[in-house]
Amino acid sequence: MSSEISVVFECADEQLLGILHPAIGDSADIGVLLVVGGPQYRVGSHRQFVLLARALAAAGIATLRFDYRGMGDSTGSPRDFEDIAPDIRAALDCFHREVPSLRGVVSWGLCDAATANAFYAPTDPRVVGQIALNPWVRTQAGEAEAYIRHYYLNRLLSPAFWRKVLTLQFAPIEALKDFMGKWRQSHGVESPSAVADGRPLPQRLRDAQRHFRGRTLLIFSGRDLTAQEYLDRVKESADWQGWVESPSVDVRRLDEADHTFSRAAWRDQVAEWSRDWILTEARQQD
Repeated sequence: MSSEISVVFECADEQLLGILHPAIGDSADIGVLLVVGGPQYRVGSHRQFVLLARALAAAGIATLRFDYRGMGDSTGSPRDFEDIAPDIRAALDCFHREVPSLRGVVSWGLCDAATANAFYAPTDPRVVGQIALNPWVRTQAGEAEAYIRHYYLNRLLSPAFWRKVLTLQFAPIEALKDFMGKWRQSHGVESPSAVADGRPLPQRLRDAQRHFRGRTLLIFSGRDLTAQEYLDRVKESADWQGWVESPSVDVRRLDEADHTFSRAAWRDQVAEWSRDWILTEARQQD
């Protein structure tokens, strides 16, 4: 295991804590900034971010993971993914101070951290790539539609569901109420909180991803409604679909994985894909 160095840096008069994993052996001059989703801190679900950072460092890729304001050991008020651009910039500043040999950084994020990274990346030329896992495009209508399209259909095809029906453990009235509620939501109007700058979140994410000039690796879980909701929104937009299929984007999928890639085999596969993609990008930019 590499030496791991704690770093403290400032953002808007608050103190942020990060853990730097220096590269071991021959180092790539592209590092990884690991941005966490919320509510979460720098360790990650199932210690995923710790293990990922160590794996990348062992492959020669310096990695910084950190707590943004209001999370973990960083000071300040809690905030969501829409408000952490200053934190990401401060972390990048720290990363480059600590590892001056870096000539570029790949931002890595899961769920709403992937969306936060997408919003930030076009504004900073130091970000040369993004690894985005199950990006967050959640709206009330989109969530309901994802349940209807994917969850309910999968239940009808599940032997466990029909065993409940045959053994009279299934509550049809409650299930019907739930389905109708989701159907009404999927055909409803978004609440004002679902729209920030006048455009729905999916549209803003589409534009941010398409305007990024670097390369992107998308990783999807097969058993995750967040991933399905993102893919559904992409299919509705020819421009977005064109971007996903463009040479600047690579796509990987773990069909059996859940949202956080909770099993060791899934976590290790994500780490392997991330490592290989970053090293390939570093060679291409030489």
